[in-house]
Amino acid sequence: MPKGAQKEIDDILLTRYACYLIAQNGDSRKEQISFAQNYFAVQTRRAELVEQRLLENERIKAREKLSQTEKQLSGVLYERGVDSQGFAVIRSKGNQALFRINTQTLKKKMGVPANRPVADFLPTISIKAKDLAAEMTSLNVQNKDLKGQKPIEKEHVDNNLAVRNMLTQRNIIPENLPPAEDVKKLQRKHLAEEKNALKLNKKKN
Repeated sequence: MPKGAQKEIDDILLTRYACYLIAQNGDSRKEQISFAQNYFAVQTRRAELVEQRLLENERIKAREKLSQTEKQLSGVLYERGVDSQGFAVIRSKGNQALFRINTQTLKKKMGVPANRPVADFLPTISIKAKDLAAEMTSLNVQNKDLKGQKPIEKEHVDNNLAVRNMLTQRNIIPENLPPAEDVKKLQRKHLAEEKNALKLNKKKN
């Protein structure tokens, strides 16, 4: 203070957000402000990467769950007179009911390679929609004691239509959602990251 005077100032406890606002609106020429701005920039990017990783992991888990559900459904249908070819037809009819276009057209629209399952490129919500419809079919086929391809095909189509109606009522149009990154590519990326993390831990220890 002027003329060497002194004055006690109370300590002020700030929230993280208050610190962020002060840093962003402070004079970056000051060392403390510059440091704080850099800190929050790094932490923001780190949080974005963590969030992205969590979303990617959720999608991978959803795809794995769909595979399990379809495998279980295939087993149920096999016991009721539907072979693998019949199951493929039923699944294709379900896709057409859910997306309003056939699988081949959907693949072209989303840029999916012809030899890859369309589910590997669907966004998470579409994967979960397919999974829900397949779970409903598996349950109803057993509860209604359905047998043969035609009645089971109708059941699966009806279930996919029901799921589609639920989505469209919330302004979610499955066939208009943009494609997501190849889930197999994500799995390889996560595996590589985990291996690198293990190597770094071993070096530290």
